[in-house]
Parts: sequence; structure tokens; C-alpha cells
Amino acid sequence: MAALLDTSIVAGPVVVVLYVLTALAIVLVLARRYSGIAFFRVAVSLSAGALLGWVLAWLTSDVWDLFGVSLSMVTRGWVVAAFAGIGLAINTLAGRGWRRGLAIAVIPLCLLSAAAGVNADFGQYTTVRAALGVPLYGALDFSGSGVTASSVGQTSGSVGTVTIPATVSGFDARPAMVYLPAAARTAHPPVLPVVVMLSGQPGTPADVFTAGKLDTILDTYAASHSGETPIIVVPDQLGAADRNPMCVDSALGNSATYLTVDVPAWIRSTFSVAVSPAGWTIAGFSQGGTCSIQLGAAHPELFSTILDISGELAPRNGDAAHTVQTGFAGNSAAYAAAAPAAVLAAHAPYSNLHIIFAVGAGDTRFLAWANTLDAAATAAGAGTDLIVSPGTAHDWHTVQFAWTTALPLIAARTGLAVTP
Repeated sequence: MAALLDTSIVAGPVVVVLYVLTALAIVLVLARRYSGIAFFRVAVSLSAGALLGWVLAWLTSDVWDLFGVSLSMVTRGWVVAAFAGIGLAINTLAGRGWRRGLAIAVIPLCLLSAAAGVNADFGQYTTVRAALGVPLYGALDFSGSGVTASSVGQTSGSVGTVTIPATVSGFDARPAMVYLPAAARTAHPPVLPVVVMLSGQPGTPADVFTAGKLDTILDTYAASHSGETPIIVVPDQLGAADRNPMCVDSALGNSATYLTVDVPAWIRSTFSVAVSPAGWTIAGFSQGGTCSIQLGAAHPELFSTILDISGELAPRNGDAAHTVQTGFAGNSAAYAAAAPAAVLAAHAPYSNLHIIFAVGAGDTRFLAWANTLDAAATAAGAGTDLIVSPGTAHDWHTVQFAWTTALPLIAARTGLAVTP
């Protein structure tokens, strides 16, 4: 059962077989002699389906903005291809015999292939387990009982779930995730830096590892750095996958207090970590990226480094009117003050804040926003870096590239040696 759950649905045999079956079914549907009118009908059905797919992708992404991000050309291509195949199938349904039955099968095959292709483009659900929401990680053992003679010399970290009490905030958070480097699991762990990492919305803390592959990136770094990496804590800033309290304190929950009071207090009481903000980083992707710069820029006494991956210009929960009403009690001024650029300006000048912006090269909207915030950060006295991930968009591939590139920068900033 575990092998089935851990089967890849972004690459490998399952996806290849699905693509091959879909292509073969379409070829068989097309494999016949055509009269002039029949050929015309096939051409029209394919073209009409492709056009409908393109229009639907354009409307949902560029007109209605249903997802808050612009769909990549790869995703748009999959939508166009799926609707073209469905158009062909519908045209063939008028026939008889086995070809009609095959045309019926083409419809779900096209939908499944397109779903697999879009998922691979975003990198969200990498396995059957992730798609079904079946937990991969158990509770993290950070009591010290896991330190054994056989673990000495290991460099791979441990990933597991923890509960971070909302003692002050009362925020209804889901379990958090922690990556504990090998160096932190020794009998006398060194003082290590901390990264508070936030996933996107909708999402869960586990996404950082299942889709972002952060544990693999950290293990690779640790292998050449004596098992030392920052301790990564991934708290839940949402409360539920379909909620977005926007990392402020409001009727939606005291998310800001949870992340800046309860979470740091728990980290300091649980692990051997840096005391000063020089050893602390806050990071995030998408909605989490917006949170990272909101909270990091507002609390330089907690964080000296920020990694903002594909963050927004301002927090949002639906359209602007809904955002102001639900998250800021109808106070437009409070909403404007929560925008990252406004937070940066309000706390300027900074003496020791560094912000790393990262974005996919194909994520044109968020790339423009990253450049805007980079300029605002520079004007506020913060140091900046801009990482542009080639060939990716608003997806987890960008997160992987960003972390791989930014980890040495974060290590240097927070006190870990860049070389072994």
C-alpha cells in the first residue's frame, strides 16, 4: 500500500502510460478514410475545442483572475490540448461501433492527461499520497531519545509534525512541520540559526516538503557542511486550507501574533537556536511570501533576513472590498498599511535587514511585483537580492530553485559557514 501511495504522478511510468494511452486512443479515433465533409468536421471539431480551451484559460486567468496568478503557457497548452481532444471525441460520438466507444473513452483520458500535465507544471501533488491528502510524516522526536551511536556522523535531517501552542494568540493553527538537521540531534547540539517558512494558500505546512522538496535541498547542503543547516519550522498561518487570515490579527484569527509571539517563543524553548535576530529568517511562498515580508519587515527585532518567494504586493482575501471587510473590519487605511511596501516605509531606515526576492521567469505579474518591492526595500535601507528561476512560473519548481539558490546566502547571513 505504501508503494502505491508513494507512486509519482508528476513523472515516471504511471504518467507516461496515461499519456501514451491518450495519444493512442486519439490516433485510433482518427485512423480512417475521410471524405471531404468528414475531414472538414474533424478539423472544425479540433479547432473549436482548442479555441474553447484557449478562451477558457484566458478568461479564468487573465479576465476573471480566479486563481490569483496567471496561468503558464504550459498549463494553457494542456487546457487547449484537452479541449481539442474532447472536441474530436464529441464529433466521433455520432458514429457507430468500436470507434464510438473509443471516443467516449477519449474524454476522460484527455481530462486525466491534462490534469496530470497541469499538476506536473505546478508541482503541487507529487505522489498519490499527496493528492489524496494522506499524511507522510509522523510526529517529530526532538526529545534527544533519537540520538544513538549509529546516528553519529549522519548528515540527513529529520522531518516531522509538531504542535506549537497558541498560548498568547489563541490562533486555531493546524500542526506545524519541522526539519531538524543532523547537527541538532547530537547529544550537545550547537546553536543553530532558524528559518520560519510559510507555505502558500490553499495549502498545508507539509507542502513545503512534499512539493517544495525542502528536506532534499537541506540534506544536500548538509552533506557537505557537517550536517549543519538552519532549523526549519513551518507553522500553519492559515488555520485551514480554505482560510486566509492574511497574517494580521483580525476576526479571521490572530495569525500575526501567533507567528511573531507564540511560534518564536516555542522555538526558543524547544531548540538550541540563535538568540539575536541575526540568526533568524522568515520565508514563504505565494501567500506565505506576502506574509514573510509583512512580518519580517514589521519585526526587525525578530528577523534579519527575509526570503520572499513569489509574494504579492498586498495581502488579499478575494477582491479588495472583501479583503478590507473581512481582514481589516472595513478599515481601508489599515489595509493599506499592511501592504509590504507600506510596512517597509513605516519601519525605515533599516540597519541590518536583508530581503531575498525570488520569482519564476515566466511569472510575469509576480516578477513585476518583486521588482517593485525590491525598489521599496532598497529605498527603506534594506539590502536585497533578486533570484529569477529560469523556465518556471508561479509553482513549486520556483520554490525549489529559490531555496537551492538562497540557502548559501541565508547560511552566510545567519552564521553558518558557507564552506565546510
